[in-house]
Amino acid sequence: MKWILRIIQAILFLAFLLSGIIKLSGNAQMLHDFIEVYGYSKGLMYTIGTFEVLGAIGLFVGFWKNKVTKLASTGLAIIMVGAVYTHLHAGQGFGVAMTPFILLVLTLIIVLSRGGKLK
Repeated sequence: MKWILRIIQAILFLAFLLSGIIKLSGNAQMLHDFIEVYGYSKGLMYTIGTFEVLGAIGLFVGFWKNKVTKLASTGLAIIMVGAVYTHLHAGQGFGVAMTPFILLVLTLIIVLSRGGKLK
């Protein structure tokens, strides 16, 4: 079970690192979606991108420090709840909200795990 959790943690690390970098780079499509589709500010996009990169770093450090993994996963789960809500509230449907929903489920698996075993 420990290796499965480590693989999930590695997948989450890559997903959030890339997602955060895209937001921090000021990607034109991401900026358009945040402002025009979701009604959020450019600053919020950069804030979420920063938190995603920090969460990814926390997941990476968490390979050696388990408490850091729990904190990072909890923070990223909160962000994913907001992402699922944002996509559904914008009327994009569950198909678009599926990616953040899957990431939410995976982060919750990490949050609920303990020493390689599920609680």
